[in-house]
Amino acid sequence: MSFGHPALLLALFLLPLLASAQVLARRRARRYAVRFTALPSVRAAVGSSGSARWLRHLPATLLLASLAALVFALAKPQQTVAVPVERGSIMLVTDHSRSMQATDVLPDRLRAAQAAAHRFLRQVPSAVRVGVVTFSSSPDAVQRPTNDHTEVQRVIDLQVADGATATGDALQTALDTLASDRQNGKRPPAAMVLLSDGKTTTGRDPVEVARNAGQLHIPIYTVALGTADATVPNPGFGPPLPVPPDPQTLSDIARISGGKAFTAEDSNRLASIYKTLGSQFGTRDVKKEITSGFVWAGLGLLLGGSALALRTRGGLP
Repeated sequence: MSFGHPALLLALFLLPLLASAQVLARRRARRYAVRFTALPSVRAAVGSSGSARWLRHLPATLLLASLAALVFALAKPQQTVAVPVERGSIMLVTDHSRSMQATDVLPDRLRAAQAAAHRFLRQVPSAVRVGVVTFSSSPDAVQRPTNDHTEVQRVIDLQVADGATATGDALQTALDTLASDRQNGKRPPAAMVLLSDGKTTTGRDPVEVARNAGQLHIPIYTVALGTADATVPNPGFGPPLPVPPDPQTLSDIARISGGKAFTAEDSNRLASIYKTLGSQFGTRDVKKEITSGFVWAGLGLLLGGSALALRTRGGLP
């Protein structure tokens, strides 16, 4: 919970002062009552049981609680709720370099990534426009954000694992696409999802691109795919080539741009990540004011305390 005017909550510190003032007033009343010769008859009329004494304090307690509720209401309490997005653009940036041939993620990295992307597209609402950049040695396919998610799926399915890894160039292509994207003359909220399984081997520095994306308020969510001991066949002669993922660089990309980093060492984990991201991009957090609840609570406590106070006083002769 947050507050629109949190400074008003300082008024809550006055409540203990009010409670102390009430206690002092009751003590003065007792000292005066000692001089009253008819004190035994008053005690007999009112009663001296513990429950009666407790009831005498209850109206003041309810009054203080009502004042606390009304102070909270004046501070405009707000609650964060998730609501469906009305517009937005997402670019999937997917790696299909030679290292995606590795079979540490079944059936292999590329086909596991394609299946996860399908799940992502099923999860994202149609109101969210999705595009894609696929890359290996360079960005080789670009689909601008569209509400027709089948077009994005078609580009993803055409990937073949081969070539080097130009992560920075691919991110720059996706960033340029989102920066120029306009709906009704305005750039909609945007984000990127980068899936890669290896270190950048060619092109620009992806961390610098991430810094530019952060300045444009376009977060990059990264997924490091694969295990550290994975290998692929050597295209020439010699032993298999190691193809470990690069989670550190992907984590830096996410942190600098304002996104979040994930790691996936198997297809189930990858599918779960993409499903989560699809749901996340389908909603946005907004602050909803909940002042009315505190107002009604304060009024209810005030009326209850007033009624009890009248009843308690009415018991006196």
